[in-house]
Amino acid sequence: MSQVLLAQKANIAAIGAVPVTSIHKVEADGVQVFYRAAGDPSGPVVLLLHGFPTSSFMFRELIPRLADKYRVIAPDLPGFGFTEVPVERKYTYSFDALAVTLGAFTEALGLSRYALYVFDYGAPTGFRLAMAHPERVTAIVSQNGNAYEDGLGDAWGPIRKYWAEPTAENREVIRQNVLTLEGTRWQYTHGVTVPESLAPESYTLDNALMERPGNKEIQLDLFLNYASNVKLYPKFQEYLRKSKPPLLAIWGKNDPFFIPAGAEAFRKDVPNAKVQFLDTGHFATETHVVEIAAAMRDLLEANLTQGRADKAVAR
Repeated sequence: MSQVLLAQKANIAAIGAVPVTSIHKVEADGVQVFYRAAGDPSGPVVLLLHGFPTSSFMFRELIPRLADKYRVIAPDLPGFGFTEVPVERKYTYSFDALAVTLGAFTEALGLSRYALYVFDYGAPTGFRLAMAHPERVTAIVSQNGNAYEDGLGDAWGPIRKYWAEPTAENREVIRQNVLTLEGTRWQYTHGVTVPESLAPESYTLDNALMERPGNKEIQLDLFLNYASNVKLYPKFQEYLRKSKPPLLAIWGKNDPFFIPAGAEAFRKDVPNAKVQFLDTGHFATETHVVEIAAAMRDLLEANLTQGRADKAVAR
């Protein structure tokens, strides 16, 4: 066999070794939840939770970088991505409701143990899930996923005004300045060294999905309800103090919404938390997915592998 043919076969084998991400839907809490999955179904589970205004699409580059060792699952929350909420479900868009649906999703998939990756809206959703079932959480990776007042940046100013005075006028300010293509692009590009390097399909897809009939009202309802998360911060922190899960706070340090102090604050309640800063903005997976995957693997291998070894000894 020629050397060229051998090289071609080797290249094909190498390409085939990259874990394939599949897409699915499952009924949970009366919702058709869309999710992406990859990895050995019997492996330790890593549950990836996206934020505003994106979806599981944000994890397209991260999933295959973890799926060789882990069962990686990334759902689209109600109101986002390709998850479908039937009109007759009469869904109330609040963070409590998102957490209930996510809990039903984990039950539908039989997920009894999982590491959580929480980003943006995924943080208050995921921390609610962790508080409800602390025994199920093996580790937490917070990528610009806030749980402390310290972490709220000045960019929250107009939204805080909306919380204090939920008038039609203040609601319209958010609609006109945040729920637009330019507003979404800004969230992706702010704080990025070379904004032109960002893949345009990310913010373009987010905006296209936001433009669906009725979706902007959903997003405005969730912006208003975000105040409930701030009120719950002490409860999130109590959970962290009591459970002390292995925790990595990996942060785009130029994020105008969730500032670096929010990452450092995790050490108040989880003293052994690892904190790492990246020279990027809010959507750090768009620019630093390699670094994020490496840091995650360090955390997961140090803790999940040890857990499996302990169980083997116990047997």
